[in-house]
Amino acid sequence: MILVVMGVSGCGKTTVAQALARRLGAPWLDADAYHPQANIDKMSRGFPLTDEDRAGWLALLAEQLRQRADRPEGVVLACSALKEAYREVLRVNAAVRFVYLKGTFELIENRMKARTDHFMKPGLLASQFQTLEEPACGPGTDAWAADISLDTEVLVEQALAYFTQQRQP
Repeated sequence: MILVVMGVSGCGKTTVAQALARRLGAPWLDADAYHPQANIDKMSRGFPLTDEDRAGWLALLAEQLRQRADRPEGVVLACSALKEAYREVLRVNAAVRFVYLKGTFELIENRMKARTDHFMKPGLLASQFQTLEEPACGPGTDAWAADISLDTEVLVEQALAYFTQQRQP
């Protein structure tokens, strides 16, 4: 299984992706580590990325997923994947599943204000919500929505239970 933990900046993608990877015994990738310096500089200056800015980055992430797709332990990717078109690039095979971390603007803004070590500043959160196209979630889809107000371990348990149930005949 390839899990993409997605959502706006500050929703907890890294924390949840790391926890899922530990539980699965799988490697995890942080999409932020694959941004070209120009993207990081742009966001650090308070400017949101465009589709053009994201295109090469998404292609690189898809290639990373393809390289790991056949490994039995799978892989977990923490990536914003804000638009359906971005998620389509990341759907490198039928094993890709999305864990959509969903929360209120206020909760996420407070989390962003509390962190000091990230290039994405709280001022860009509104643009993230404007760009966000929520995935269709639930039975018959490849996505599940998680309430980020819950404890990380609860989210991990719920996600694994959901995707395990979805794989049952």
